[in-house]
Amino acid sequence: MTGQVFRLSASFELPLEDLEAYLEDPDLPPEIESIERTRRNNILLIKAVAAGDGVGKYTPTAQLKASIDEKRVYEEEPPRGKRWNSLDEDEEIPSELVTMANFSGDREAVLQNTALQYEMFRVLTDIAFLDTEGTLTAITAVDGSLEPLKIEDGEPVPATVEVVEVPVDNTDEGDGGVDWRENPYISE
Repeated sequence: MTGQVFRLSASFELPLEDLEAYLEDPDLPPEIESIERTRRNNILLIKAVAAGDGVGKYTPTAQLKASIDEKRVYEEEPPRGKRWNSLDEDEEIPSELVTMANFSGDREAVLQNTALQYEMFRVLTDIAFLDTEGTLTAITAVDGSLEPLKIEDGEPVPATVEVVEVPVDNTDEGDGGVDWRENPYISE
């Protein structure tokens, strides 16, 4: 199966702990032997290691990029009829600080490099199913056929590809170009 990723938009996050648990033993496509993780400050890179000799030793393989930050997660909702800001100062709402991995942006911001790109997109799709809040949308081509994908809050959502004709204005007015036929600076 050959595939390409044409459009990709990610806007989801999940606890880093859940992501790391998945990455310990992921279900990888046959073209990927393993994955390497690198963390640089608040950026996590998940890079594909090619199986076999199909990809050159010095060819950069596809990698997923996630930003890492901390988020306060509240264990319970405020008492009925009260708002968070109207609680007494003495009442402490149980919460914990959770380190989150955020996959956010378009294709190049989330899925970088072209070698094994479609295969790493499949890994990203598996990660999106672990998410509880957020969206992953994409248009891919598998064996020459366009396939839409939408995963919202960890669940697949029906999606379609719509081809729209954009009207083209063939007039020369207001396009900012030079009218070479009526240009007084060009001599005949």
